[in-house]
Amino acid sequence: MGEHRPGPADLPAAALWDMDGTLVDTEPYWIETEFALAATYGATWSTEHALALVGNDLLVSGRYIREHMGLDLSAEEIVELLLDGVVERVRREVPWRPGARELLADLVASDVPCALVTMSYRRFVEPILATLPPGTFAAVVTGDEVAHGKPHPEPYLTAAAALGVPPQACVALEDSPTGAASAEAAGCRVLAVPHHVPVPEGPGRVLHDSLSGLDARSLWTLVDR
Repeated sequence: MGEHRPGPADLPAAALWDMDGTLVDTEPYWIETEFALAATYGATWSTEHALALVGNDLLVSGRYIREHMGLDLSAEEIVELLLDGVVERVRREVPWRPGARELLADLVASDVPCALVTMSYRRFVEPILATLPPGTFAAVVTGDEVAHGKPHPEPYLTAAAALGVPPQACVALEDSPTGAASAEAAGCRVLAVPHHVPVPEGPGRVLHDSLSGLDARSLWTLVDR
């Protein structure tokens, strides 16, 4: 673990990035895969069910799908089938969110360490990381590497600790109420850019319409209130 060194007052000590819906828009891949799974097993599924799973721990989603699709599969087996589908899709094309890669690059160029904090599993994250310059993320926390997923604070606390910075000096970038709650509970300042689902107002979060046009300093200005 590194030691926290005070940086410029107009920059965050670190930026902690959610992945699905924030860095990349893979939610349509998950939703397509869920509908394909339902079709394979002759089950029914709906967009409402799919949106209820946005930001969730994958095993929580697996249990929800088992119950609502009525599948004779374990939550773990369902998660692996979903991962097969989304990994195949993301290998064909990584769907970046507007402004995300540019903001990420500016943070790295400004010597602001970045961590990826996602409830997706490592094997889904790897093909996305492979498209970025080596070392872009100084730490990666995935859903299969924590005991408690979002909305529990553990994922964000783990990321801040891996970077050697206090959560209160970090900005977390999120798109879902589940993720925003996780980062807020960890003590991070949260910039939420709602995408597939609305994010309610909260004491530790600032809502913004897009990452486009933001750089490291303007990001910190938004949340450092």
